[in-house]
Amino acid sequence: MSVADGVCPLRLSALLLLLAASICVPLVAAPLHVDQVAPGVYVHIGQHKDFEDGYDGDIANLGFIIGTEAVAVIDTGGSYAVGMALNDALRTITQLPVRYVINTHGHPDHVFGNAAFSHADGAGVQPQLIGHARLPGALAARRDAYLRNLTMQLGKGAAKSVLLAPGQTVQDHLTLDLGQRKLELTAWPGAHTDNDLTVFDNASGTLFTGDLLFIERTPSIDGDVKGWLTATQQLKQLPAAVVVPGHGPVTRDKNQALERQADYLSTLLRDVRASIRRGDTMTATMTTAAASERTRWQLFDVVNRRNVNLLFPLLEWE
Repeated sequence: MSVADGVCPLRLSALLLLLAASICVPLVAAPLHVDQVAPGVYVHIGQHKDFEDGYDGDIANLGFIIGTEAVAVIDTGGSYAVGMALNDALRTITQLPVRYVINTHGHPDHVFGNAAFSHADGAGVQPQLIGHARLPGALAARRDAYLRNLTMQLGKGAAKSVLLAPGQTVQDHLTLDLGQRKLELTAWPGAHTDNDLTVFDNASGTLFTGDLLFIERTPSIDGDVKGWLTATQQLKQLPAAVVVPGHGPVTRDKNQALERQADYLSTLLRDVRASIRRGDTMTATMTTAAASERTRWQLFDVVNRRNVNLLFPLLEWE
């Protein structure tokens, strides 16, 4: 159909996208698959999908930690349905109350499932939602865009998905007690985002990094790449035996994974700066920057282009 037929091709594409979304139902009705990666520590590994290609809300790593008295959930997924599937998985393992729901940062694939944990359980325990001190502001600023995008992506599958801000925030550090199990929460300066939070379980030596660490999937920048490189060096000093990244498989070789990520971020930063010095356009730089890293990462082309789109205008003003 052409413009002469009275329908703009762009408008037609948008209509088709809305129609497809309206009949899309994410495949998360069953409990999510979780693995025990350490005693009392369970993790669901998200899929390597892009937001614009078959996204169903289930791309982030999620988990929960069980103490003798209570449970802490760490990230809740990209929709209410995913959050409910995580809750169902949790309930196949323990009936202890969920005392805390912790968001490692505010990206939609990690937080839209919060609503699945927003009600008191049968024992009357209301989970406490916790995040970085800057998380409420970040969610407020992007709330409308995130909700609009989720509806476009999932259609009816976005039902009941709302953005819930944390009732308790972490400025620097916070310790939580699950009963003979303490979690150390650390708020980080600007890195992957401006609201990154890590969770360290002292009992098992397990570290949940959120998106401060990507494994296999191309790291996505939404903050300060130089701050992220600094945070990477600090993360290397932490004595974690098991590390759960925001995306990708669990690892017991934290520093190797961090070094690989740092190689990508450093290469990208160097190449974008070089392009600016040469007078290259941003469009040209999207093709050349960090090209040497392409074979090392999944979803490289789409994510790397977004990273250049963010970095290029910032670095022009250095």
